[in-house]
This record gives sequence, structure tokens and C-alpha cells, in this order.
Amino acid sequence: MEKLTNKEEEIMQALWHLERAFVKEIVEELQSSPHYNTVSTTIRKMEEKGFVKHVAYGKTHQYYPAIPKEEYRKGFMNKTINNYFENSYKNVVSFFAKEEKISIEELKEIIKLIESNK
Repeated sequence: MEKLTNKEEEIMQALWHLERAFVKEIVEELQSSPHYNTVSTTIRKMEEKGFVKHVAYGKTHQYYPAIPKEEYRKGFMNKTINNYFENSYKNVVSFFAKEEKISIEELKEIIKLIESNK
């Protein structure tokens, strides 16, 4: 699966949240407040890449995600873990522990989740 650009990811996040939306609604959802034409052009490129589909209502289009958020997240995380953490989940958790982004309580919860899935 191809990775989205930062702008495409922002639009995709808005679409996953809205589920179905016209360009105007997507523009309103975005924090960066891009121009309507910029979003329209970007979303058409995303459609060519297979991330977005649309339903036509005359000359206007209502867009919706062609890829579920979970599917994209899984591919993104697998690629990130492979590229930056030598394909080791231990390295990922160690990284967050060293950066103090995860607490001991959260680590205990993760251990309980792992043990309950066995």
C-alpha cells in the first residue's frame, strides 16, 4: 500500500471522521483551512491512488474512504516498525519508554492484554 502525503493524510482523517462528505464539508473539517480547489485536486489524486471513492450527484461528488482506517493504520505501522525499529515491537515499546511517552501502568495494561490473548 502506498503511503499518503501529510496533506492527503489530513484529508483522509477528515473523511474517516465524516464517513461521507462533499469537498466543502472536508474543507470545514480540516484544521489547516486549505483552499477549496486545493482539497478538490488532492482528493481526486487520492481517488486515482485508490484511497477514496465518490458518488456523483450531477456535477458534484460526495467522497468516502475506499480504505478503512484500520487497514491503513496496520500497513503504516508495519512499515514504520520495519523501517525504523528493525521489525521489533520490543524496540518500539523501548523507544516510547525511553522517551517517557508510556507509563509503567500502561506497560502493565499491555502485558495484561498480551496474557489475556494467549
